[in-house]
Amino acid sequence: MMKNRFKKYLTYFWKAILAFFIGSVLLVVVYRFIPVPYTILMFQRGFERVADGKSFQIKKDWVSKENINPKLELAVFCAEDQNFLVHEGFDMKAIEKAMEYNEKQEGKKKPKTRGASTISQQCAKNVFLWPNRGWIRKGLEVYFTFLIEKIWSKERIMEVYLNVIEFGDGVYGAEAAAQTYFKKDAKNLTTTQCALMSIVLPNPRKFDLANPTGYMRKRQGWVLKQMGYQGGELDYDKEILLKEKATEVKPEPKKNKKSKK
Repeated sequence: MMKNRFKKYLTYFWKAILAFFIGSVLLVVVYRFIPVPYTILMFQRGFERVADGKSFQIKKDWVSKENINPKLELAVFCAEDQNFLVHEGFDMKAIEKAMEYNEKQEGKKKPKTRGASTISQQCAKNVFLWPNRGWIRKGLEVYFTFLIEKIWSKERIMEVYLNVIEFGDGVYGAEAAAQTYFKKDAKNLTTTQCALMSIVLPNPRKFDLANPTGYMRKRQGWVLKQMGYQGGELDYDKEILLKEKATEVKPEPKKNKKSKK
């Protein structure tokens, strides 16, 4: 009896796994072509506002990549993930550095941790998952990051990211942020405004675009310099060239033949 019940539960388990796999792949494929309507984070933040005595609010307005100032893409690239065009979703060097830094923070009274999430990881987390640091969520983040890297282009990942990312209390996406804080369309943002928007992304609930602090202005200046180093634009055509260069097999140096006396 127990054996039959175990087989039954095992069958349900594998069916659930298969259904999740098929469903998740289909969802990623669909979002390659259509706008992402809402995310779990948006609803969670909305209900948190209600709990705090505020009104439920989700400000968002999906716009195509062509209707976002390209400078914002470059600013986010410089501020968040300068290896975005090269990596396959995970920046292993950045992860190693973050682990070394966090180990040094252990034992301190006020330890500061450092993350190493790429734009791809943040996009996957924001679109498909919930804000949590548990191992299950992290495992699913790896899974969905792998999927979007294989199914979407880098341009699509950036487009989706800029349309769903949180820019402030109840404000999501570049267009809603541009309208809320600068009273203009995202395509009309200035370079300095793009740089300022990019630096709130690590913690949009701490950094307020409406009231930039001295630290925010300092970071804004750093991002502007980085944008200049990148040539003033994010060239997606470099992706192929950079990957080819990274995987290029260099020929072995020729051995010098000793001259015969």
